[in-house]
Amino acid sequence: MLRLLSIVALMLLSTTLLAAEQTRYISDNVYTFLHGGPGTQFRILGSVEAGQAITYLGETQGDYVKIIDHKGREGWVDANLVTSSKSFRVQLPEVEAKLAQVQSELDTLTNESSNSTQLIRQLRSQLATSEQALAEASSERDSATRELAKIQNNERFEQLKQGGMIAGIGLILGVIIAYLPRPRRRQKNRW
Repeated sequence: MLRLLSIVALMLLSTTLLAAEQTRYISDNVYTFLHGGPGTQFRILGSVEAGQAITYLGETQGDYVKIIDHKGREGWVDANLVTSSKSFRVQLPEVEAKLAQVQSELDTLTNESSNSTQLIRQLRSQLATSEQALAEASSERDSATRELAKIQNNERFEQLKQGGMIAGIGLILGVIIAYLPRPRRRQKNRW
């Protein structure tokens, strides 16, 4: 047991030498009195609220440590009530500030997401309209291509028909001309 106490005392002594005038905090779950010396038999100088920041001076006697409180008063408090981690009183405003910042960023991202969703809807609508216009244009192009092919076929047929008529008329004229009586030449000896 003595060995354990000496190890604990050595650890407390080594940490107190390294931790001279460090910021510490009164535990959140207590309301403690600031004494004029290291024990309850010393005069009470005031009280320190739970979670209040203090300055640890590095002096330890028994179960008490020497501190300077938030009002600048120097005194002794129970060492079990002093912690090096930030109190909820100090952490709460920091957490609230971070929460407000995260909430602001979340709101910004939500707005951007909403704007992006609306933009995606608009783009999809435009895409659907464009696809419909493309389908109509393709249909009109196909219809115009068929009509042009039909006109070209009709034009060829008309050319063939006209050529056939010209050839037929020429043939008939040739036959007629071939069988027409030829005018006879006047004989010179005739009067």
